Amino acid sequence: MRYTPAALALAALVAIQSSVGMAAQEPADPRAAALVTQGEASLAAGETQSAIDAFEAALVIDPAYSDAYVHLADVARAEGLQGKAIHYYRMVLEREPRNFAAMAGEGAALAEKGATERARRTLAQLESLCGADCAETRELAALIEAAPAEPVLAAEDVMPDMTVQQN
Repeated sequence: MRYTPAALALAALVAIQSSVGMAAQEPADPRAAALVTQGEASLAAGETQSAIDAFEAALVIDPAYSDAYVHLADVARAEGLQGKAIHYYRMVLEREPRNFAAMAGEGAALAEKGATERARRTLAQLESLCGADCAETRELAALIEAAPAEPVLAAEDVMPDMTVQQN
């Protein structure tokens, strides 16, 4: 009984300290940052595969480096692989839910894929966190407006007619 208040205070202290430690982001490994910079330069020069190699090498060095995932997603989007891009963006958003570049990229990939309703929800979430004047918000809003108005079809909508013919 005499130790209960002390034990509760110690448990509260440990809980607070561990939550503060979890919230702090570790700085990226300098080698990984250099590889991402190299990948950006390769991408600007039009060398897509070299850029992908640099971003993936950065992830080998520092698997938690979110910028490398965002750049890989951007490359996938540029190559027309929106599903792969969405996967990379969501990997970043699982770790950093307030990463505006990943949110905007995911919304852009969704809009390019034709899922404009989901992209609008992402835009609303981005506006609530970043504001309407945020660069990411403005870019995503413009991309959604320019997106095709075609709805995303379900698998049932494109099923072939099943007719059986005797051989």
